[in-house]
Amino acid sequence: MFIQSSLEEILPLINKLDDQAKPNWGSLTPQGMVEHLTDTLKIASGETRYKLVIPEEKLESMQRFLETDKEMVRNIEVPFAPKVRELRNESISDAIDEFVEQWIAFEEHYENEGTRELHPFYGDLNFDQWKKLNSKHLTHHFKQFGLIK
Repeated sequence: MFIQSSLEEILPLINKLDDQAKPNWGSLTPQGMVEHLTDTLKIASGETRYKLVIPEEKLESMQRFLETDKEMVRNIEVPFAPKVRELRNESISDAIDEFVEQWIAFEEHYENEGTRELHPFYGDLNFDQWKKLNSKHLTHHFKQFGLIK
């Protein structure tokens, strides 16, 4: 089961995140994970833009993945997410505040029906597709830090 793509469900979980928590896999720190999630919202909101990094002929299958109950692969490396993350916030609390602000901007960005933004792996996505991607992505990282099972 995936986390619902809503602040009401996300905030109680993300606020449980201990800044000293060790991931079950991967090298992200708790604050680095929150900032990574925020970076994804910046892509979804069109604030940060990347080019497509997969062949166009794979787009259909990548977008079909969003409709499945399959989880994201652990330890996946993508060229648009840095291996070594420089933290930009003073604290995890500040990182969570930035995440919330970006989430609100994400939702406001899609108030106009028909808005789409390009994800480097999934292509042009509408609001519903971004919500599905966010749901899978949040579930992936919340499991990484034991916030959900």
